[in-house]
Amino acid sequence: MNSTDEGLDFSTVIASTVHDMKNSLAMLMQAHGQWLARLPDAQQQTAEQGVIDYEFAHLNGMLVQLLGLYKLGVNQLPLRPDYHELDDFIEAQLAAHQDVFKSRGILVTYEVDPLSPLGFFDRELIGTVLANAINNAIRHARHSLLISVGEETGQLVMAINDDGDGFPAPMIERQADYVQGINPASGSTGLGLYFAARIAQLHQRNGEHGRTEIRNGGPLGGGLFSLYLP
Repeated sequence: MNSTDEGLDFSTVIASTVHDMKNSLAMLMQAHGQWLARLPDAQQQTAEQGVIDYEFAHLNGMLVQLLGLYKLGVNQLPLRPDYHELDDFIEAQLAAHQDVFKSRGILVTYEVDPLSPLGFFDRELIGTVLANAINNAIRHARHSLLISVGEETGQLVMAINDDGDGFPAPMIERQADYVQGINPASGSTGLGLYFAARIAQLHQRNGEHGRTEIRNGGPLGGGLFSLYLP
């Protein structure tokens, strides 16, 4: 065996496997949706269906996030920023989660500052960040979720607020650490925050980088995730 034959690169194997898993999950979601459409309405709107809808979205989000983290690690995650209409962008995010909102009985509203109708960012990457944040808010929300978009100190701010119990105090205090280890109670690793922060930092203008912030409060009183883009 020569020095160049050292076996497979494990990270590449994992990335390839995650990509295959994501494709399989997409096919499963499509087949399930087609099967569900053939059922009577009463059998479509069940508590079990709410669990299925949420877990499908959650699994897909985690796989997309893992692929993104791999590409970040090998510097293969391209940034393609452009101007986007914020109303259209937020509506597209909500449409992707509509089945979960409905099955969970969550009322979702959004507000876009009319003085800031456009945003300059990578639509796919920021969409992934918001999708993960929305999934997290769905898990903890009781009845309501609010997405607000506006401008603060010259930065575009996208905020997701729920009416749940909020983020644990240690998580807020250590949010700069991002990867905080597995929480046995929730299963959280902090990778979602790490991914969001890395994507935010990729967005920069005039030497200023994007960032994320978590806290409790806001109009709904629960967890508040904010994404700042220059």
